[in-house]
Amino acid sequence: MAKKSFASSRPEKLVRMTSEDIKRRKPTKQETARIKRMAAKQAAGDDSDIDYSDIPPLTDAQLRSAIRFRDRHTKIAVSVRLDPRVVAWLKSKGAGHLTRINDILMNLMEAESGRKHQ
Repeated sequence: MAKKSFASSRPEKLVRMTSEDIKRRKPTKQETARIKRMAAKQAAGDDSDIDYSDIPPLTDAQLRSAIRFRDRHTKIAVSVRLDPRVVAWLKSKGAGHLTRINDILMNLMEAESGRKHQ
């Protein structure tokens, strides 16, 4: 006896689309209206419908260890000779050891000038 096939187990017919098909696709009126509503809420700064309940609050330790990213400014290329132990220590902290040199020097400069972080 043949096994009975249930409607819920039948595979859907696959529709093939290229990226060009997706780019050319026109949104429906409902999609357009929804996008406009979302854009208006975003422009007004209304995020009241966002559910933050699954995001745990940051602890004091996490806040203390947070890294503040500075505004990006144009940097100039320089050549500097460093002690191999300094380079090894910088690299041991992970990727971005050259950026870390700039951050260390920037922190020292701001501390000496009494300037607060922006």
